[in-house]
Amino acid sequence: MNADYHIHTSFSSDSSAKMEDYIKQALALNLDEICFTDHTDYGNYGCFSCNFESYFKEIKILQEKYKNKIAIKQGIEFGLQAHHKDYFENIFKKYSFDFIIMSFHLVEDKDLWDRSFQYGKTQAQYNRRYYEEIYNTIQIYDKYSVLGHLDLIRRYDDFGEYPFKHSKEIIEKILTHIIQNEKGIELNTSSFRYGLKDLMPSKDILKFYRELNGEIITIGSDSHNTRDLGYKIKEMREFLKSIGYKYFATFDKMKPIFHKL
Repeated sequence: MNADYHIHTSFSSDSSAKMEDYIKQALALNLDEICFTDHTDYGNYGCFSCNFESYFKEIKILQEKYKNKIAIKQGIEFGLQAHHKDYFENIFKKYSFDFIIMSFHLVEDKDLWDRSFQYGKTQAQYNRRYYEEIYNTIQIYDKYSVLGHLDLIRRYDDFGEYPFKHSKEIIEKILTHIIQNEKGIELNTSSFRYGLKDLMPSKDILKFYRELNGEIITIGSDSHNTRDLGYKIKEMREFLKSIGYKYFATFDKMKPIFHKL
């Protein structure tokens, strides 16, 4: 099974790639399954979300057109914060999903990417606060499949790599909670494109999750253009196998389906 479970199209504000172009590229790469996961974020600038009616309509058209060639799943990436959970609850109730990535692109209604969240804080403070937001949110919101790029803060940390040991305690709380509630994490291959020194999440987190008996893990390119589709996914399957994972997951109607590595 070859699958990419993190893909952004022109329905996301930061991509101009067409859905059908992704499908054609997926067929060229011999992928068996893809899941579109366009953005829905809510922050101090308002709501940045795809046009759901058009989004789902397009997916259904393409599912029918390519039904004997490739599996196309209906996903979304929720950019959550605890105080906006009701907005996402309403979306979940209104539409049908196969798969939901829950990510944290903002904390305190401030972006990570432009460093507005990090501004005025020490490296220890903003790392701690970032993981606290994740932990607080998963206590009160469970309409998701996996946590996306769990240590995303590393991508936007101008002070360099923050030692895992300093965040291990709260990361353990996060991982323990999602395991107990039958949720998972993703291995996001964008770390290679961003030139990070480690995987995303880090090898330490991936190994720790397995040690805690975590089993649900998806692999996605986080592609925003067709050339990045499927990038390093086969290699990451081999890596997961080398550190003790036996399966990776795809999803159907929010239920994990396990595939041998």
